[in-house]
Amino acid sequence: MGTRPRVKRIVVAMDCGTAVNPQQVRAQLEGGSLFGLSAALGEKITLAGGRVEQRNFNDYRVLRLNETPELDIHIIPSDAPPGGIGETGLPPVAPAICNAIFAATGKRLRSLPISAHRLA
Repeated sequence: MGTRPRVKRIVVAMDCGTAVNPQQVRAQLEGGSLFGLSAALGEKITLAGGRVEQRNFNDYRVLRLNETPELDIHIIPSDAPPGGIGETGLPPVAPAICNAIFAATGKRLRSLPISAHRLA
């Protein structure tokens, strides 16, 4: 298994129209970003004999509290109608990390989790 990179900070800027409940928008962005980070770095489901091998969090690797980066969330002020928030914090995380790894090493990663790759 490869080296697990450490993400020290995630910055999110979101224009969701009028933020009816800004704390809920922030919570969605924080949770989605951390879920995306966990998935990108190490989450993996494996099958053996047609069954999922991971039965609980002791054998399904998720982000630990001490691995949680600083989160810098910015909600763009807007007079536009509310547009919803959903899981918008999740999708950009893995590509951002992979692009940072490419910028630092020249190695383009095309599969997840990142921990499966040999990084030096």
